[in-house]
Order: sequence, then structure tokens, then C-alpha cells
Amino acid sequence: MRLTEPILTKRIPSFPFGDASARRTVSFDEYVRTGGYKALERALDMQPAEVVELVKDACVRGRGGAGFPAGLKWTFLPAVDGKGLRYLCINCDEAEPGTFKDRLLVDFDPHLVLEGIAITCWACQLDVAYFFIRGEYHHQAAVMQRAIEEARAAGIFGSSGMMRGKVKFTAECHLHRSAGAYICGEETGLLEAIEGKRGWPRVKPPFPAVKGLFGRPTIVNNVETLAAIVPIIERGTAWWKSIGTAAPFPGGMPSWGTKLMGVSGHVVRPGCFEAPLGIKLSDLVNDYCGGMRGGKRFKGAIAGGVSMGILGTDQFDAEMDFDIGRRYDVLGLGTACPTVFDEDTDMVAVARNIARFFKNESCGQCTPCREGSGWIYKVLCRVERGDATTADLDLLLELAASMGLGPGTTICGLADGNNWAVRTIITKFRTDFEKRVKPRFIPIHVSAR
Repeated sequence: MRLTEPILTKRIPSFPFGDASARRTVSFDEYVRTGGYKALERALDMQPAEVVELVKDACVRGRGGAGFPAGLKWTFLPAVDGKGLRYLCINCDEAEPGTFKDRLLVDFDPHLVLEGIAITCWACQLDVAYFFIRGEYHHQAAVMQRAIEEARAAGIFGSSGMMRGKVKFTAECHLHRSAGAYICGEETGLLEAIEGKRGWPRVKPPFPAVKGLFGRPTIVNNVETLAAIVPIIERGTAWWKSIGTAAPFPGGMPSWGTKLMGVSGHVVRPGCFEAPLGIKLSDLVNDYCGGMRGGKRFKGAIAGGVSMGILGTDQFDAEMDFDIGRRYDVLGLGTACPTVFDEDTDMVAVARNIARFFKNESCGQCTPCREGSGWIYKVLCRVERGDATTADLDLLLELAASMGLGPGTTICGLADGNNWAVRTIITKFRTDFEKRVKPRFIPIHVSAR
């Protein structure tokens, strides 16, 4: 399954449509020459509510991890009350290990993202946009800042009204650099960081759409999500729905459109590729990435960032859509950036490394996450050393299952990522763990008295 034409990457040479060595950052002038900002012009000819309805009809599911429909989220905003500013926050934190899809857009086609931002501001009547970028993205921050300045000079943003006064509505866009904490990728942790506070997730409700940045109505969307709105405005929802997959379960939501999928690990050609949602992981690896490195066999893959859990050896043909969780016992599609493992991978080491990450990145606000992540890491280190018993494997599963939004013990989903990663690796690769631990026997004494 391949696309017949690039959509989000039409200005970014990528396999199979172009040579990645020819990539360069698209300037404002070149973006306009290739049809850029035409979608914004078309959106400004529509009423804001019409744009919201169009995006809602397209069912553009969030590309940042949760998969929640963007258009539906926009409808949660209260009516404009004139009592203060309304905000858009763009999540480009991208600190999920193995994820580098948003970076592709920022590096090479930043105005595609800015056009999506401007359309969203118009549709939702949002006055100020904050582009929240990962602290380690030094080059990308400079690229995006330059693009924002170009867009402002061209009248896309600023006090003159959008598109140099085509409409009186005005919006402003600012770059905000993260300090590098993984937890700031959580939407309310992101809001706290923009406000100048510690990146610490908030208790919900109220949700950001009602009370977000500086206590005002706020929409938080991912970079790729906003970029996807541009071609939908250009070509319509019927075209968008011709790509991807319908809902596989009664009452479910479809997975329409394309998805940027950054593939890393034991493949011949790692990289970021645009593929239709619903593509099989095996097709992504074999057709786009040139197969498994060294001709080795597939062992497993983290389908969409480490917090989503792992696909087992018998799940190589898993469909990469938003229903992957229900089908293959993982948390979800996440960022759809798979890390692929070959037959020689030590899954105990993989679990221990993931647990170390979550232990270090826990903000410490919730006791089950703060303490549980530390204990999971300690026990996995014991397993890796060969000092553990089979009882420790059961303890790991018990610890993991007690953490997260699922059991209702934490404020945000960081603990769920730790939970699903550890549980799925141990469950699907139990043999690897049992080879490293000692059996534990509990003697039973029978007495006639």
C-alpha cells in the first residue's frame, strides 16, 4: 500500500517520490509559488463555523498521539465572550523516544504548518498562537522563528488583519522554546510551561478548551494535525476520505488520510515516510525501508513511541491505524513512528531502558508514577543482572497495572506509557525474561494435625 502522490511532503523530497538528499527549507516566496496560502485564502472566504464543520466532517484525528478528532475538539470552545484573548498552542515538543515526524515539517516546510495555524485561528477565532518547540530542537527553532517572521511580514499574522487585511480578524504567532522536559508534551504541562511555571500536568476538568492558557479558552493541537488541515481545505473531505481506512469496529471512528511515519531501528533505510493510514507494518518496513537490516528476522516493534507498548513477533502485519490498540493489545497508534527490533534484540534490556526513561521523566506529582516507575526500573535491573526470580516478573506486572489513568491513580498518562511498555514486553516476550530469572518454589507442608 503506497500513496500515488505526496501530500504533506509534496515540497519535501521523500521516498518513493524523491531523493531525500535534495531536501532544503522552503522559503515563503517558494511556498507561495507552489500554491501555498491558497487554502488560507479559501478558508477566509468561509464562515469560521463552516471551516470547523469541514474539519469535523473529515475526522482529522490528532497526529500527536491520542488520536482525538481535531474538529470535534474545536467544538468544545465556548462562544467568543470579548472578555480576553483566546489561544492556540501548537505541540512540537516531540520528546517521545523514536519520534521525529514533526521535525521533518519544521525543518523543510514550516509555512505548511503556519498556514494550518492561521486557518485554525480563523476557524476557532483564536487571537494568539504559541508554537511550543522541543528544547533540544535548536536548529528547528531558528527555522521556525524565521518562517514566523516571514509570515508576519507578508501579513499572514499581525495587526493588519489576516492576508493583509482580507478579513479584519487578527492573530499573532509566537515561538516558545521548551526547557527539554518530556512531561511538557502533555497538553496541560505544556500550558504550565508557556505560563512560565514548572511543567506539571493539571488536574482535569476543567479542560483547556474551557479554561486553558492564562485561564482562557485554548486549543492544543499537534504540528502534523494542523498541517493536514491545509490539503483538506484545498481538495475537500471526499478526497481526504479516499485515503486511509474506515472504522473497523461498529460505532468506531475512521482513520482517514495520510500519516508521517518515522521508522528507526533494525531496518535497511530508516527515515520519515508519508504513508496512508492502515498500511501494514510489514509493508512499511519492506516497501519503504528496504526490509530488515542484514536480512535478519523481525522480532518486535514499538509501533508509535515507547509509551504505546510493543507488537510481538506474530504481529508484523499489524495495520498502522488508530485502532491498532484494540486489535493488537497495545495502548494505541501514538505518533506512528515505529522502532523495529530484529531477532537478536535483548528484550529485557529494551524494557529496562524504557523504564529508566520513564523513571527519569516522571514529574513526581503522583505517588504511583513517582514511586512505581522507580521500583519497576530497579526490578528490571535485577532481572537483567540475573538476580531475580519468577516472582519478580509477577511483581513487575502487578506494579505496572497499578499505575496510570487506566486504574485512575494519576493525573496524566505518563504512567500509562510505563505501564503498557513493561506489561506488553513481558507478556509478549515472556520467554526472554524467564531465561534470565531463577525459578521460585514455595514448599507446601501437609500435616495430619
